[in-house]
Amino acid sequence: MAEHIGDRLSRLRRMAELTQESLAAKSGVSADVVRKLEQRRKHSARLPTLHALARGLGVEVTSLMGDPPGVPSNGEVEPPALVAVRRAILPPLFMPPPEPTGAERLSLPLLRAELADAWTLYHAAEFGRLMEILPGVITDARLSAAVGSAEQRAAGQAALAKALQLGGHLAIRLGKTDLALSSLERAIVAAEASSDPLLAPMVSNSVAWAYQRQNRLDDASHLAVYAADGVERDHVGTAEGLRVWGGLLMSAATSVARSGDYTQASDMMTTAERAAGRLTKLPPPEDSRLVSVFSRSSVRIERVRLSVQHARPEEALHLARGMRLSKDTPPSWRTWLLLDVARAHTDVGDANSAVKALEALRRVAPGWMRHHTLAVTIVTDLWSGPVRPPGLRKLADFLGVAQ
Repeated sequence: MAEHIGDRLSRLRRMAELTQESLAAKSGVSADVVRKLEQRRKHSARLPTLHALARGLGVEVTSLMGDPPGVPSNGEVEPPALVAVRRAILPPLFMPPPEPTGAERLSLPLLRAELADAWTLYHAAEFGRLMEILPGVITDARLSAAVGSAEQRAAGQAALAKALQLGGHLAIRLGKTDLALSSLERAIVAAEASSDPLLAPMVSNSVAWAYQRQNRLDDASHLAVYAADGVERDHVGTAEGLRVWGGLLMSAATSVARSGDYTQASDMMTTAERAAGRLTKLPPPEDSRLVSVFSRSSVRIERVRLSVQHARPEEALHLARGMRLSKDTPPSWRTWLLLDVARAHTDVGDANSAVKALEALRRVAPGWMRHHTLAVTIVTDLWSGPVRPPGLRKLADFLGVAQ
């Protein structure tokens, strides 16, 4: 059974150590609305109210509304696929590892291809399929890290770090941040045992994201800045290094913005976007699917998101206007951009343009849209408004919000 928005609001408010009155004052929402939501006398709120409450709590709107489920669950026990992922990340205590043989060891090129394909599934939001294959990927990588020459084991540790980092990302998407941090801690250990100096900073970026999801914004920004400083000293002369540094800077900016300093965050994002222009002058990474997502497109997408989340819809639409996405922009980032543009149009009262963005979103990611709580909320908000543009009924029917 899905958690009521009032219960989630109450839990996040207590975590932020705020009273109902102080949250109301901080967010600019009436205390009566906060009370009615928490008492379940109101079952929803309009989008601007949700934005304001999220800002007051220092969280993403999706954290307040609830992330979409990655897999079906009855709320009582974890589905078997997730149990298998958990077991791969955290092997049972006192169980001896299988005795490796030379024939069991997957070749490193095949292992890297397996990893790249798994990350592609993640960026396509194919979480169900990813859960099916990830335990095997982690097992293959763990075995590769344990056998062979010192050089082979170091390469295996690098593969294990990327596999466990992916496990951390998947766990975050499924709302399991404690499992995510356990996976990412093991990923950092593996990264430090590899010969790739950029792996540990890459995983640190993932840890910062997990901290953001737990509303540990200071921890997230400090970690991202510390790791970025280390990369900047030695590695920004390569495309791989620049992408890792840029991803860390974007992460730090996001935490700074959610802590209330939008101006500093915007300056950091502008710096990141300028730096991304240098990527065109550097040899590309061997396989960009295994390196941090960082380009002019990704920075601009994140700037649009921050603008929307901080009640600056006009700025968001200005940033999105005429944007050309690079070919390596993952599908998940493209879908987020369309959703944020729809949010911005809704906030400025342009229902027609909001519907057009949502129709585009439905074309490129129908399954993702159907289960995403924010997409449902935007359509619900538009459906309850004074104007219902052509196409809105089909979207409302598709998402089950038409009455």
